[in-house]
Amino acid sequence: MSDHIYLDGLQKWKQKVADARERDYDYETVSGLKNELLYLPDEDRADLEDYMEKLGFPGEYPFTRGVHPNMYRGRLWTMRQFAGFGTPEDTNKRFKFLLKQGQTGLSVAFDMPTLMGYDSDHALSLGEVGHCGVSINSIDDMMTLFEGIPLDQVSTSMTINGPAIILLAMYVVVGERQGVASEKLNGTLQNDILKEYIAQKEFIFPPEPSMHIITDMIEWCTDHMPAYNTISISGYHIREAGSTAAQELAYTLADGFAYVEAALERGLDIDKFARRLSFFFNSHIDFFEEIGKFRAARRIYAKRMKEKYGAKDPRSWMLRFHTQTAGHSLTAPQPENNIVRTAYEALAGVLGGTQSLHTNSMDEVMALPTEKSVEIALRTQQVIAYETGVASTIDPLAGSYYVEAMTDKMEAEAEKYFEIIDELGGVVAAIEAGYFQREIGKAAYDVARKYDAKKRIIVGVNGFIRENETIDIPVLRIDPAVEKNQVSKVKALRAARDDSKTSNAIAELTDACRTGTNVMPALLEAVRQSATLGEMVDAMKLVYGTYTETPVF
Repeated sequence: MSDHIYLDGLQKWKQKVADARERDYDYETVSGLKNELLYLPDEDRADLEDYMEKLGFPGEYPFTRGVHPNMYRGRLWTMRQFAGFGTPEDTNKRFKFLLKQGQTGLSVAFDMPTLMGYDSDHALSLGEVGHCGVSINSIDDMMTLFEGIPLDQVSTSMTINGPAIILLAMYVVVGERQGVASEKLNGTLQNDILKEYIAQKEFIFPPEPSMHIITDMIEWCTDHMPAYNTISISGYHIREAGSTAAQELAYTLADGFAYVEAALERGLDIDKFARRLSFFFNSHIDFFEEIGKFRAARRIYAKRMKEKYGAKDPRSWMLRFHTQTAGHSLTAPQPENNIVRTAYEALAGVLGGTQSLHTNSMDEVMALPTEKSVEIALRTQQVIAYETGVASTIDPLAGSYYVEAMTDKMEAEAEKYFEIIDELGGVVAAIEAGYFQREIGKAAYDVARKYDAKKRIIVGVNGFIRENETIDIPVLRIDPAVEKNQVSKVKALRAARDDSKTSNAIAELTDACRTGTNVMPALLEAVRQSATLGEMVDAMKLVYGTYTETPVF
């Protein structure tokens, strides 16, 4: 019986590969040895049934070996370097530089005022404008950010959560003004508010209305932006806060399942919205643990989506994910070592089957990266893609006793965490109980103790230290004129617009929040009428209120 299942699956996979496009590239080794597309167990092995249950074939359930039939032989992962600083003009120049260097997708970093829903002239924005990302106040800024970049020709990721729906509305309006219909827009919105309560803390509204807003986005985008990933469920920040790999895996997937359940409660068809859900994981420094985590994530997700939530379309079972190398692993001492760390972490992401990748720059532990360090980070991906040979065959570590054991262990650990979260009443209840915060805090403390005791070594920090080291690499500085410029622009916008039209649009937005109707149409109109980010957030706060976290010790 197991032979029949295996051979059936093999034939199905071969047919998919025959129909798929393959990149025109030399897939032999440097020495001229042939690399097969996929390496498989012998057909006479007794454990083929176990193989089919746990691994299967690429592009086939349970997707442990990858979500596409020929993986990187068909298309390399998207090289998507995170960028954003200063004014929209500054970031637009950086985008164009990166695209010229061979980057294949844009990824926008926003400054702290934008992330928290404040305009540049708000009192709480003082000293923060443009420092950790680009400053965006209005549709005018968004138009400048993408000036000369056709939105129907690039895939754009936006890393924002609390006011994500407003930035999405701005992006749609930029498309309108470029003559690009929303149906043709491609990219990903992070939009994962649950992990903000768990880890990153850039929330605005309480959990319940925030979940309503996200479900509004999923609903609207399913109908109007079918090529756009409405949410990128993010473990990255959970890991950066100090979680273990298993906690990152479990908490991220639990958040994802919470969004699925919210959309199902709205009455949405799982096979229409689930294919546009994506994930975002951290690739940390423990090489094989990370690879096992990525492979386990696909298997767990596929099983849950098929067996628990009843999705019928195989595309709804596929966990597609973006990876970013670990900022937490970067060090200020001996910063050049960060290039090496990032290369190994990026390689783990590729061997784990990522769909897109950001490689951190060596100076990101100190400031936003310089143009030179960003170029080195991008070149790191290109060396992996074109020189190492890891893209020549699918899932090359499959069958390794260690990798398969690590994959199984990650899956088992995640299931234990799912049980605990369910017992607490679900993700939102667990957030309100402080569960995630406590567990991440304990994990971070345990690792810190190991470093203090030198049970684990960080090169250049608690071992192999340079005495009297001075760090002399160039660091990007944000000119104080950036803030003055952005404040002047937002004031000029308010003075030039038709206030009656803007006020009416903002009133309509508040009314949509109050009545529970989908807020996306009202936001689009407010954006078109030059309402600022802060004004739209304030209009929503009138109904939804704001969230204050209960401290956990």
